[in-house]
Formats: sequence, C-alpha cells, structure tokens
Amino acid sequence: MTDKISGISTAEPVAKPAGSGGHGVVTDKSHGEGSAPAASAPPKDHVTLTHSARSLQKIEEAVARTPVVNADKVASVKQAINSGTYKIDAGRIAGKLLQYERGLK
Repeated sequence: MTDKISGISTAEPVAKPAGSGGHGVVTDKSHGEGSAPAASAPPKDHVTLTHSARSLQKIEEAVARTPVVNADKVASVKQAINSGTYKIDAGRIAGKLLQYERGLK
C-alpha cells in the first residue's frame, strides 16, 4: 500500500526502529536475497541545507548568544529606584494591561 501523502510504501519498513537489535543497519533488498554484503564501509550520509535553512540556523545561533536580560536597562532602573527618581506612568500600565487582555480574546 502507498501512503497518499508522501508516496512511501508502508508494506515494509525501511529500517528497524532503534533498539530492535538491527544495530542501525538497513538492508537493501533491491539486489536480491542471495547477494553478499559489500566489504567496503557503508556510504556516508550527506545533507545539503537550503539558503533559508542556513539563515534560520544563523538566526537561532544569534538568539542563543543574546542575553535574556538587558543589563544596562536593569542597572538604570535600579539607579532610578535607589535615587527616588523612578516615575511610574499608571495610565501607560493600564493601557498595556487592557491591550494584553484584548489580545487574549
């Protein structure tokens, strides 16, 4: 039977699941049952990434290197709180809360 979405035959698994005793070896039955296994090393896998995949990989690496907290901003807020000059804009806070609540609906 062929899977309509991927076109892969589901009549026979391509490889045994990990831990099933197959040691990760895939048997190629296209050469017949009586053929001897090749004496050379198995071919190495080769993966080619698209330009988009490479870009996403670079972005992911950049995000991983970016600190979660803006240390400069934290330091300036701490300084303002300690000196008593930190101003709280209640209207702005209320507006942001309402905006957030509307986004949840």
